[in-house]
Amino acid sequence: MTIRHDGLRVRWLGYATARVDDGETVVYIDPGRYGVLTGDWGPPAGIDTRHPAGPAYDARDGDVVLVTHDHHYDPDGIRRVAAPDATLVVYEGVDAERAGRPPSPETLAAEEGYDLVRIGERARVEAAGVPVRSLPAYNDPDGPRANPDGSVTHPEGFGVGYRFVVDDVSILWPGDTDVLPFHDGLDVSLFLANISGSVCMNREEAAGLADRLDPDLVLPIHYDTQAFLQADSAAFAADVAGRGVPVVLDEGWA
Repeated sequence: MTIRHDGLRVRWLGYATARVDDGETVVYIDPGRYGVLTGDWGPPAGIDTRHPAGPAYDARDGDVVLVTHDHHYDPDGIRRVAAPDATLVVYEGVDAERAGRPPSPETLAAEEGYDLVRIGERARVEAAGVPVRSLPAYNDPDGPRANPDGSVTHPEGFGVGYRFVVDDVSILWPGDTDVLPFHDGLDVSLFLANISGSVCMNREEAAGLADRLDPDLVLPIHYDTQAFLQADSAAFAADVAGRGVPVVLDEGWA
């Protein structure tokens, strides 16, 4: 379904994919993977998923497409959402060969006619009139998602999050990350909260961050697509609402 917020329309399309538009400019974050845009997605065994499943999605209307890291890089997903003259903003650390999903962002942009901006870990760019700021996104090697040897799924330098602005509304997609100290100082109107826990902040940590950010609205995404992403979104919403922060769930195509 479509969530309306301060002149914006927002849809969670599955996994880490969200669409934001103000009637003139369309921005997508991390499109594709796991069949969420091809119509092939099915509930993984063992979880009572609330993840939206729907038909194949092939809008090709995105003015800006933001990609945070290897795990969320999907050339087919990008093709399905990007307009012919789209600007791709892709973290400089994304490596298509390492991810196992060719072609590279450079080859994809050349083949399809997109503009490509490779962005650093702490950088600011303007893409199709949209101000974009990148933020480090990683798991703390001393934190709750570290293995006994200190290794983590998302080491520092592997990916980023994004704070971007559409029609004067600031949106935060932190990417696959733990809650980090610099998150608290961000000015955010819409917080796209990552609540899946096993590889990033869990719902309790995300609710605490929402409390400190005090955004105008919280919309959780990136949960339940795979069994390891299981999260109780209803409990998250109740927690956030109990802290006096507006929250909404987008869990269907109707």
